[in-house]
Amino acid sequence: MTARRYDLDWLRVMVFGLLIFYHIGMVYVADWGFHYKSEHQAQWLKSIMILINQWRLPLLFLISGIAMRFLLNKVELLRFIGLRTLRLWLPLLFGIWVVVPPQLYVEMTVNGDLPDISYWTFYRAFFDLSHPYFEKYPSGIFPHVDVNHLWYIRELWYFSMYLLMIYLPLKLTGLFDYLTAFLAQHNRWSLLLVPALIMSLLSLTVFPDDSEGIRKAVGFSFLCWGFLMGWDRKFWQTVKHSRALFLILAIGSFAVLIGYYHVVFSVRAEAADGWVRVAEVVLVNVNRWLWILMILGYATHYLNHNHQWLNYLNQAVYPYYILHQSIIVVSAFYLASFDLGPIWEPLLVIIATFVGCALGFEVIRRFAPLRLLFGLKVGVSSEGHKQEQKKP
Repeated sequence: MTARRYDLDWLRVMVFGLLIFYHIGMVYVADWGFHYKSEHQAQWLKSIMILINQWRLPLLFLISGIAMRFLLNKVELLRFIGLRTLRLWLPLLFGIWVVVPPQLYVEMTVNGDLPDISYWTFYRAFFDLSHPYFEKYPSGIFPHVDVNHLWYIRELWYFSMYLLMIYLPLKLTGLFDYLTAFLAQHNRWSLLLVPALIMSLLSLTVFPDDSEGIRKAVGFSFLCWGFLMGWDRKFWQTVKHSRALFLILAIGSFAVLIGYYHVVFSVRAEAADGWVRVAEVVLVNVNRWLWILMILGYATHYLNHNHQWLNYLNQAVYPYYILHQSIIVVSAFYLASFDLGPIWEPLLVIIATFVGCALGFEVIRRFAPLRLLFGLKVGVSSEGHKQEQKKP
């Protein structure tokens, strides 16, 4: 598995693109909290959002785990740590101090927690960590300063370091090769049942009342699974050959899950317990894995090929991800004053978001300091990168 996996490149681009639509949906879905909510909210969006949020971030962590294994095969450990730290923490710090603050400005303005001040007055106050404007807003990384949508970048760095602490002793003792060989003796049912069972047990025992803990456990476990299984040819053959079966099962499991959500979960007054809780957790994890295995199967069958746009899109992913949510929140906030209605307003928010990200990326990719701040390689031309992709 030393050749570049173009299907994973395509999946990465597609899932990040879907993430943008998901965050636009957060502005318009009814009953779910967000930094800004439009007056044009819809109940029907919940089903679509639930379908997507089951697997979108776990799939990204799984792809990141595969990429981490490839990179460790190419560079020395200390270089890997240095590259990982530079390309994750620099964009994260730049993002929380420069890109994220407009979201807080809109949120505080809508909530009536700011006097009638300009954004630049707010922004100067933002750097005062004890300013009275922010008394109601809890600490994140710093007082009233948090990562917002950039939490994926932060967790990816932490998860990568945790995985290295596990991987190195396993590799030095030979246990890593034994573990990967053991996991390679799988069929399509063990692909599904083993990870789903592990995540269900963690949700029920280690993190029973901790949604943040569950989210982190899910992300880290998928990073580990990608790292372990990303080079296993039998894994890819299995998901490819079983893709239609996984699709049927995924649709069926989601039908049960969404029925349960609307009939039981959304109307009950208190959290489930006993066997109902066990069934709920197992259903969520089985549904998640079925969709991911199905997506991987169809991707490896249809998308494992290069294209002239792929290099451009691969470079655009990170800047789009960093910029998109602030553009969504600000554009939705200002478009609301035009009373455009439930069709034109979200349509214009979509257009504004993608146009804003595209213009931002066109500027970012042309200047080395900006490339560095947005996690892109510096000093590598587009043509050079295309040639690099063709090499095994």
